[in-house]
Amino acid sequence: MPKKLFGLAAAGLVAGAGYLALPQKSEAQSGTIRIAYVDPLSGPMAGIGDAGLKNFQYILEEINNKGGANGKKLEIVPFDNKLNAQETIVQVQKAIDDGIRIITQGNGTAFAIAISEFVTKYNERNPGKEVIYLNYAAVDPILTNAKCSYWHFRWDANTEQKMAAITAFLKDRKDVKKMYLINQDYAFGQGVRDLALKMLKERRPDIEVVGNELHPLAKVTDFAPYIAKIKASGADSVITGNWGSDIALLIKAAADAGLQVNFFTFYAGGTGGPTAIKQANLANRVYAVGEGFANIDHKASQDFEKGLRA
Repeated sequence: MPKKLFGLAAAGLVAGAGYLALPQKSEAQSGTIRIAYVDPLSGPMAGIGDAGLKNFQYILEEINNKGGANGKKLEIVPFDNKLNAQETIVQVQKAIDDGIRIITQGNGTAFAIAISEFVTKYNERNPGKEVIYLNYAAVDPILTNAKCSYWHFRWDANTEQKMAAITAFLKDRKDVKKMYLINQDYAFGQGVRDLALKMLKERRPDIEVVGNELHPLAKVTDFAPYIAKIKASGADSVITGNWGSDIALLIKAAADAGLQVNFFTFYAGGTGGPTAIKQANLANRVYAVGEGFANIDHKASQDFEKGLRA
């Protein structure tokens, strides 16, 4: 996740903690406010979950060193959802049973929807014991539209906003003529595909979409067959919303096959992505949409990054 988003995540966690620090019958009346971190901590996407956990741990340490939230210390408590919707709800229930009333999660729209719906129903049945869900990275617009919940808060840019940025960039890339779409086969990946088709038609109707592929989430260990299809299609560019091991392995397979095309991505900057790009010799060919202001001399942000990397 971009550092700016983790800064926003910290602000969101403090806001949620501040809500619980009001006079209510909860663990917030003790010296510590706990936050359940429900994301994959095992399996092929464990690297993503672990990176997020370490970032939150560092952020909360910084906040606690400055007095916490309304004088309360903050603690992040990890729960492994094993990248499974049913297990996600099991872990959320465990957190609630343990007295935790703030849930945070970000990896996977399917799991975000499951949490949002569960928390909404739980709060309806348990007035006075409400739980809030802070979503730091699950970006399908459905979460703030058809499946909007009063108890769900998200601060990352959604899929529509990210695809709008990519296609706006492509307006001036006249060298891009043939596009291949490859995405994960679940709500988020399907949304990326649909928006790419829609926005390319609106902004670059001259681009020919020569391939449209969906693959299982976090199940593919060798993307060579997919890369062979991209190569055979004659595509000069790829749009993908793949994240975690799915983007790293996709780029690795491209390198192994000597495929030199442009990759317009959502998450190539995530865990594993930059290493794969370097090994693939795809300099100036892999793009990732992100939030923030480039090249601004902001000492507080620079100091934060130095501390995080230390």
